[in-house]
Amino acid sequence: MNENMEKKEEGKACCCQRKKERTEKEYKDLIHRLNRIEGQVRGIKGMVENDAYCVDILNQVAAVSAALNSFNKVLLANHIETCVVEDIRAEKEGAVEELVATLQKLMK
Repeated sequence: MNENMEKKEEGKACCCQRKKERTEKEYKDLIHRLNRIEGQVRGIKGMVENDAYCVDILNQVAAVSAALNSFNKVLLANHIETCVVEDIRAEKEGAVEELVATLQKLMK
């Protein structure tokens, strides 16, 4: 069992039925980004707990929003380059419709 699978099986529940195998590089990049975002959110919580000035908190929230948008862009690009391309080549029904629906959710 590879390192990715061991990490995923450490008592974490899966939120969906479908799976995607990621390269070690892709996996590490996504986890690194999420760890950074998690740290930023904890920092914001600390700011609220320590009665930080509202504008300072808002600036940090904006930074987290930008980081999440960046994460989404990377994940979406990877998805299109792998999953969507594979589904289209395999002539799977609904591949484009799923992508369109996903883009609509992201653009709200």
